[in-house]
Amino acid sequence: MKIDLRNIGRGLPDAIRLDQAGRRAFLRDGSMLLLGGLGMTGTCRATNDNSPFRFSLITDLHYADKDTAGSRHYRDCIPKVIEARSVFEKTKPEFLVCLGDLIDAAADVPTELAYLNRITKELNTIDCPKHFVLGNHCVDTLTKSEFLEGVGQEKSYYSFDTNGIHFVVLDACFRSDGQPYQRKNFDWTDPNISAEQVDWLGKDLEETDLPTIVFAHQRLDDAGVYSAKNAGKVRSKLEASKKVLAVFQGHSHKNEHQLIGGIHYCTMVAMVEGSFEDSNGCSTISVAGNGTVRVEGHRKQASYQWGAT
Repeated sequence: MKIDLRNIGRGLPDAIRLDQAGRRAFLRDGSMLLLGGLGMTGTCRATNDNSPFRFSLITDLHYADKDTAGSRHYRDCIPKVIEARSVFEKTKPEFLVCLGDLIDAAADVPTELAYLNRITKELNTIDCPKHFVLGNHCVDTLTKSEFLEGVGQEKSYYSFDTNGIHFVVLDACFRSDGQPYQRKNFDWTDPNISAEQVDWLGKDLEETDLPTIVFAHQRLDDAGVYSAKNAGKVRSKLEASKKVLAVFQGHSHKNEHQLIGGIHYCTMVAMVEGSFEDSNGCSTISVAGNGTVRVEGHRKQASYQWGAT
């Protein structure tokens, strides 16, 4: 089944349909519904409009076997992941993306590997494939290869297609001089998408005709110190493609949304913030055959919905 993205928004309830004059935001059941126009050139395919494709997100777990520091409850990420698993058993995502900072910093490699092994063991109880975005804390003491080996992933940036959607995983853990983050050799306020990766991204987007969703840890919108330093250059690649529906990101630990150049930049809440059971954050994202994207948040994660006309 092939659906022209120009028809997105038809069949939606009147309360959340975007009118022809521009973008509007509505509040429903305590959740902000964000709708924005997209000048898409591709098409969105699905088996059935009433059976949307689903994937799930978690971010900034900062798991560590150490005492609470301020608002960060490191050990509580284990019961939070267990609760997230129960959520995902109901929503049945096709895959789970961890948007970075899976673990917190340790003083030495064996300790940090122990953190990684423990949280990975818990995540493996969630019955779906996983994709891991590198965050600065993932490689505070480890190298990228050590982290990737620990989670069973080959590359730190790559793309894949599923159910008529193109997905891109990016890695902003590079210094301004192009050197990769590893073993405390970096300042967390100097994140960059490497020049080689920016070139790869442009070619990757040229080679697909599918609507695209991007995952990053450091933010690609306008967020000051929390944004990749060359976020503007990356956004220009995304906007030029006219294929990108949304960017999902973490790093700043809070819910936030920006619409830039027709692309939704959705920052997800950190799982580490607050104690269990009072606080947790995870989400399931649904992409319908008509191009509607819905973010269903759990506990402190905000919920959103957007589409295009």
